[in-house]
Amino acid sequence: MRNGNERARRQPDLDAPYYLATGDEVALFEQCHARQLAVMLKGPTGCGKTRFVEYMAWRLGRPLVTISCHDDLTASDLVGRFLIRHDGTAWQDGPLTRAVREGAICYLDEVVEARQDTVVVLHPLTDHRRMLPIDKTGETVEAAPGFQLVVSYNPGYQRMLKDMKPSTRQRFVTLDFAFPPPDRETAIVEREGGVDHAMAHALVGLAQRLRGLHDRGLAEVPSTRLLIAAAHLIASGIGVQAACRAAVIAPLSDDPSLVGAMRDLVDATFV
Repeated sequence: MRNGNERARRQPDLDAPYYLATGDEVALFEQCHARQLAVMLKGPTGCGKTRFVEYMAWRLGRPLVTISCHDDLTASDLVGRFLIRHDGTAWQDGPLTRAVREGAICYLDEVVEARQDTVVVLHPLTDHRRMLPIDKTGETVEAAPGFQLVVSYNPGYQRMLKDMKPSTRQRFVTLDFAFPPPDRETAIVEREGGVDHAMAHALVGLAQRLRGLHDRGLAEVPSTRLLIAAAHLIASGIGVQAACRAAVIAPLSDDPSLVGAMRDLVDATFV
């Protein structure tokens, strides 16, 4: 967890996570935080959802607690559990409980990966009650000022496997995310990947072509995150084609026909 400080005490922008807004998402999030509304970030993998939360925690001067959700995540993993010690048992808060007590922003990444009985624990924190009942201790923890619940998920991927219940979805203000427009994505890849503008522009152009293969069976299209990874390799001296094959193509598919089509696009982009 990263400690948050009031903006007036920070050196302006020196420690700010890099985030380039593409719409009114910053203003919307600020108003949700001010009005104690839970937020859902919905968009494809690697489009900047996690970076956005990091940036907003910095901007609002709040601590950030991040939880990566998975199939085995239990309510106890979030809320806490009793631990056996040499002198008896002691209660230990989970990350959600710590965030509620401290007034932190609690970010559950890919929340749909968690079991439904685990997600239900969040419900009292998403409405006017703003409280977390701890059944094992009998305590009810009221959310400290500044607490905000934020979740994210990838609707394209999750729709094929599992989805969020409507009763849970309607507890959140939802911000839709997509890959940035080409000019902004180029600026992001240039800044984060350490390559020049021309190379960043070429990588984004490649991504635009590869994303067109979605209709040909590519389950996940190349994300901005993958482009940045390729840019890092290129900046370190790895050849462009080799960097793109390792950082962009290989993570996306094992299907020989799709891999061949993607390699052809790489070769055509970087002749």
